Amino acid sequence: MQYYEDIEVGETQECGEYTVTKEEILEFAEQYDPQPFHTDEEAAAESAFGELVASGWHTASICMRLLVDGSIQDQASMGARGVDELRWNRPVRPGDTLSVRTEVVDKRVSESDPKRGYVDSRLEGINQHDEVVISWVGLGMVERRNPDA
Repeated sequence: MQYYEDIEVGETQECGEYTVTKEEILEFAEQYDPQPFHTDEEAAAESAFGELVASGWHTASICMRLLVDGSIQDQASMGARGVDELRWNRPVRPGDTLSVRTEVVDKRVSESDPKRGYVDSRLEGINQHDEVVISWVGLGMVERRNPDA
């Protein structure tokens, strides 16, 4: 288990690989983001994207799953305080394969609760062409091994 004390600013990790299907783009969009370029191939062809693309929220959800299955499952995570700087850099299309890389950009002990530390990490969702499709800074909370130290 990785605790707050084990994490270093500048530390990087890569995790996961997931191929996005047309069917799941449609299913997610129908339920959560029913804009025509996510739900209708003909309308999407006439859009600025020129074809069906995944909702940015779908892309974020895929990257979150890759993160949880990757580095977070081995971390004493206490959740997050939010995200900053969320950007949808490039559209995700059917057949794209996504992976995640993270870099710890800041860390500090909580002033209100010495049992936890704050760990801020930049996440990038990367496609099979090594292009960043989504990015954000996650404002994580991680349990401290030695809160009295």
